[in-house]
Amino acid sequence: MTTTGRCAPATDALVFDYLLRLADSDIVLAQRLGEWVGKGPVLEEDIAQTNVGLDLLGQGRLWLAYAGEVEARIAPRGRDENELAFLRDGSEYRNLLLVEQPNGSYADTLARQFLYDHWHLLALDALTCSRDERIAAIAAKAVKEVRYHVERSSGWIVRLGDGTEQSHERMQRAIDALWMYTGEMFAADATEEALAAAGIAAGVTLLREPWRKAVGGVLADATLALPADGWMQGAHGRGGRQGAHSEHLGHLLAVMQSLPRSMPDARW
Repeated sequence: MTTTGRCAPATDALVFDYLLRLADSDIVLAQRLGEWVGKGPVLEEDIAQTNVGLDLLGQGRLWLAYAGEVEARIAPRGRDENELAFLRDGSEYRNLLLVEQPNGSYADTLARQFLYDHWHLLALDALTCSRDERIAAIAAKAVKEVRYHVERSSGWIVRLGDGTEQSHERMQRAIDALWMYTGEMFAADATEEALAAAGIAAGVTLLREPWRKAVGGVLADATLALPADGWMQGAHGRGGRQGAHSEHLGHLLAVMQSLPRSMPDARW
């Protein structure tokens, strides 16, 4: 394996799928956060959350642009970032189940963000050492933004968890409800195992304990309980990263893709 940014042809299909996994979680979560624009509890937080969504959208575009280049090596024509973002069917998306869950209350939105942010930071940090130079470069850029995301979401978890009785109850309920989607973040299938062995992908199974320690520390500061691991959605190789989604993704894509599908020449 070289470090020129191009993988051996035999792995291009795996790399393409992996890049979609990285991109799709970003753009789907960005879409969810976009649903809050103009509805945040205070103006400053409304702007801050919008900026997080824009960060994720920008990162998703970088992953999709590279995915299109890789696809061009294994297909007659590689799709560009617009086509990959907006013109795929739901089963072709490879995002984590966690990020497609509805916004719910602000506690639900923050809990989802918090759980994802801590995983996202660890995954990107690992990818800065990828043997694929393009992946490493995108991760190095993105990790700087995600450090702020972690700081912001963790701060809100503490503020609300250790706040009023009502805010504490809502935040605990939100963490408990979303916990079952976190197992998928640490379950590696054949694609990720092969790419991790080649030094291209992050070894997600190794991220579980650092993630649990970081998340547990924040929850303790917030006087919230760390949920016990039970049955996990997607933790056994059949989840969002393999194209098996909840009903919520279909509704999200119907909104997200309405303009591009009705006006195919529109560009973002």
